[in-house]
Order: sequence, then C-alpha cells, then structure tokens
Amino acid sequence: MTSTTTTDLVPASVHATISKLDPGHGQHINGRGVAASSGKTFEVLDPATGAVLADFADGGAAEATAAVDAAAAAFPAWAATAPRVRAEVLRKAWALMIERTEELAALMSAENGKSLADGRAEVGYAAEFFRWFSEEAVRSDGDFAESPAGGTRTIVTSHPVGVSALVTPWNFPAAMATRKIGPALAAGCTVVLKPASETPLTALAVAQILEEAGVPAGVVNVVTTTAPGDVVGTWLADERVRKVSFTGSTGIGRMLLGQAAERVVNSSMELGGNAPFVVAPDADIDAAVAGAMIAKFRNGGQACTAANRFYVHASVASEFTDKFGAAIEALQVGSAFEEGTAIGPLISAKAVTGLTALVDDAVSRGSKVSHQAKTSPLDGHFFPPTLLVDVPADAEIIRNEAFGPVAPIVTWTDEADLLAQVNDTEFGLASYVYSGDLKWALKFAEKIEAGMVGINRGIVSDPAAPFGGYKQSGLGREGAREGMRAFTETQYFSVDWS
Repeated sequence: MTSTTTTDLVPASVHATISKLDPGHGQHINGRGVAASSGKTFEVLDPATGAVLADFADGGAAEATAAVDAAAAAFPAWAATAPRVRAEVLRKAWALMIERTEELAALMSAENGKSLADGRAEVGYAAEFFRWFSEEAVRSDGDFAESPAGGTRTIVTSHPVGVSALVTPWNFPAAMATRKIGPALAAGCTVVLKPASETPLTALAVAQILEEAGVPAGVVNVVTTTAPGDVVGTWLADERVRKVSFTGSTGIGRMLLGQAAERVVNSSMELGGNAPFVVAPDADIDAAVAGAMIAKFRNGGQACTAANRFYVHASVASEFTDKFGAAIEALQVGSAFEEGTAIGPLISAKAVTGLTALVDDAVSRGSKVSHQAKTSPLDGHFFPPTLLVDVPADAEIIRNEAFGPVAPIVTWTDEADLLAQVNDTEFGLASYVYSGDLKWALKFAEKIEAGMVGINRGIVSDPAAPFGGYKQSGLGREGAREGMRAFTETQYFSVDWS
C-alpha cells in the first residue's frame, strides 16, 4: 500500500484539527512552529486506509541543535520557577486535555489507527500524568539529619538534572510524551522531544496545549524527523543535554545507551516486553477472559505491556479457550471511524509481515488457529485477531514479542515448570496472574522476573505506580515518585555543628 490510496474515512473535523496544528511548520522550537531548514517534509498516513493526513516538516541536526539552544536558554528561569507555579501549569494542561478528549482521541486514531475507545482511554491516562506530577511538584524531596559520628549535620536536597532529551514511540503518542514531560517539567527541567515519525501530530498537539497552559517558550521543544539517528545523536553529543529518556525497542535502547555512555548521560530506558498471562486451575474463568481481552487486545496488541503468551492450566484450558475464542471472534476490525470498530490496523505493512511470519512459524510447529475474527476489507495494515492453541514452548511467537492481536496458548500442569517457562526470556516488563487463591498468586508473582504483575486484572499501567522492568526491558522507572526523581540530581551539604 502507498500513499496514493484515495480512500479517506477521517472526518473533516479531524482534518481541520490537523490544519490548525500547521504540520508544515511542525518543528516546535522556542514557542513557535518552524519549517525544516532542509525544506524536506514527510507524509503522515492513516494506517487504516493509506490516506495522507499531513505533510510534516522533516527536521535534522540543525533543528536538533536549535531545540537544545532554546531549552538551554529557558532552563535557568524554569528551574527557578516556584514549584507551586510549575504545578498549576501542569494542572491546567491536564484540564485542557480532558476538555479536548474527543478531539485528541480522534487525532490519535487517525495517525495511529487505534479505536476511538482506545483513543479516549489514552487521553485520560496521558492527561493524568500532568495531574499526578502537578501534585508531586510541590512535595520537596530532601532530608536533614545528624551524622552518625556527631559534630555535623547532613542536609540532602535535589536539583533538576537539566535539558532532557525525550524519545517516544508511535503506539501511545500522547501517554508516552506526557509520562516523560510531566515529571521533567515538575522537577524544573526543560525538554527536547522527538516523537515517532508515524505519529507526530499528537506530540505537536500536546506541546501546544502545554504552552496554552502557561509553559514558557523554549521549555518544551519538539523535533519531528525521519532521521532519528541524526537528531538523537546530535542531542547525545551536546554537552548541554544531561538526560535521555527513551521508550522503544530493546535494540535501539542498547544503541542509545552506548552513545549516552560516551558522555555519561543520565539515562532512563523503557524497552521491550514479552508478558506472560497465567491462568491457575482455580481462576474465575470469566474474569480471566475479560482480563485477557484487555491485556492482549488493548491498542490492538501493540503495547509493550500486552500479554504475549498465555499459560493456562490444562484442567481449565478448554473452558478458557472456548470463552476467550468467542470473545475474539466478536471483535470488529476496521477504521476507528467506522461504527463498532474495536480493533484498528497495525502501524505498518512491515508489522503485518512480521506478525504473519510468527503465526506461520507457530503453525508449522503444530499450532492450530482455533478462533479468529474477520478482518477488514479496507486497504490498510490489518491483521485479524487470532487465537492459537497447541503452541509449543519453543515457537518464535512465544520467544519474541508479537506486538499485535495474536494470542498463543500453552497449557501447564506443573508449577515449577510453569515458572521456568514464564522466566525463560530476556525480557521482564509486565506479567499477569489469575487465581482464586490470592496468597498463591502473590507468592507466584514474587518469583516472576518482571517489574510489574497484574493480579486478577488485565492492566498494570497507572501514573501513581512505578512503571518499568527487569533485565532487557529497561532501566529506571516512570510514574510515581520515582518518575520525578529520574529528572533530578541529589546534592548534600555537610555542615559543621560543633
């Protein structure tokens, strides 16, 4: 599929929103939109139809440097701004996002393809980071104590780390931006943001909302590009940039950590996942199915926290499969702007090819497609929601993150073997456990090598909780108090008290 496809289901109101964002001047630097110095643009497409949504300014190293110039100039004043003032600005940004839920949801659905229900849910989740960190901004993090040897007092305080480079993915274009911008601004940092080239419109909308809420020019800057290596490489080589926060694939994360190491740049990494979903023999099967539908099919399965492999006890596997399969078959696939759509397209043709290869591999190893929804007739990047059974533990879809609407089921009987399979991955972001015995579920969850475990619920993300993983799933935590600490440096004073 190419951008010459003429089908366009995006409402006129969304095109009007895009026009107001002025994507041709989509480099948002020092409070104003500017065109790329190269004069280059790139197309932003609706993945459901291939219709062109916008020609967006395609930035490069020059725009990256200009963004840091603006952020560095704005940093002293913003860092010195009273925490209460910073808090009120973030609170107003939350209110503006909530007020514009429908507009922002439709914008995300157009460029990302997610259903409108998923879009609305993301706006609420994304906005909540601004409200949460508006409340954290005024809570000083420090200490005062007598030293153990006596004669001195130790005073501990913190300062904003400085200009922060933020790199976000396409799957949650609002929430991944606010989850980083919120704590950075609350801590007193200024930021340069590079959103994914597939979804730059939402990032631009968020930046404009922040400035409407009172964020001074230069505090939040956005560089949109199809050459992310040039932009982010420029930032990591710039001595004024003291923090990098990245959400994306583990492979790119490793590369960025290597670049950050050259200048010892403070780094936070939220990387890939391969989440297990465990169903115990005493689980409430109806509740487990409801949780599985959320954990697997939220955002069409294109989430790092998505359940990727289902371990269902053999005694309940038939019931779970029948009920889960029926729910999957009922899913309507299509454009977000078609009535009743629950699952939208994948982000690209490459994503469809990759997911198809994983399913084909599983089938070649003896797996069976037990249930499948009907796909969309539109000329987009669609993949039908699919349930696989009899999946061997060594299938590629078990070993690798599928990032799409396919659920493979592996049955289990032995708990020790189950735990070994659950932890047999280089990733450790999210996981899910369903059981009627809370004590067993908690004891089992403690043995899972993952940063987050949903127990009898199919979602783990919460702005008030520390989001992050073990092993190759990343470094550091976002959200909660830890999210703000990630944008601060600790300093202490040793005071003579004799």
